[in-house]
Amino acid sequence: MNRKRPLRARVSPEEYELLQRLRERKPAQNPPKPSLSLGDRVADLVAAVMGSWRFIIIQSVVLALWVVLNAIAFVRHWDPYPFILLNLMLSFQAAYAAPIIMMSQNRQAAIDRADAKHDYEVNQKAELEIELLQDKLNLLREEEIFELKMLLVEQRQQIQRLEALLMERLSD
Repeated sequence: MNRKRPLRARVSPEEYELLQRLRERKPAQNPPKPSLSLGDRVADLVAAVMGSWRFIIIQSVVLALWVVLNAIAFVRHWDPYPFILLNLMLSFQAAYAAPIIMMSQNRQAAIDRADAKHDYEVNQKAELEIELLQDKLNLLREEEIFELKMLLVEQRQQIQRLEALLMERLSD
């Protein structure tokens, strides 16, 4: 009685097909590589420089020098109080800095979305692989239990035959 019963996996055909596609793409070994244009690199550089303490300290020192030199100038005031030229320069800086920093942030958000999608695919593949392994383990366990039950049935039948032979010999 060495018959085997058919076993079924719980991974659906769609999940298995998805797993095959993910295996071919190998998302864990092929992370997304963003290509940076010149504008992207400039925007990142501007955002990195303007978002640093070094820039804030240097700008603060320059502004303080500007105000002090124009307030106490002995020879010539090139931007007398209320410092309209300074205000104009800071407005130009803000007018250009804000959109450049936004471009850098938008590009970084796009990179983050691509990374999140990549992470999702890696996690999805890992989950499907684990589920498939679990299914294989369950199938092997079920097969082993079935074979043990069949072995028990055979042993019980042998014991019954031996008991019958023993009873037959004892009755002789």
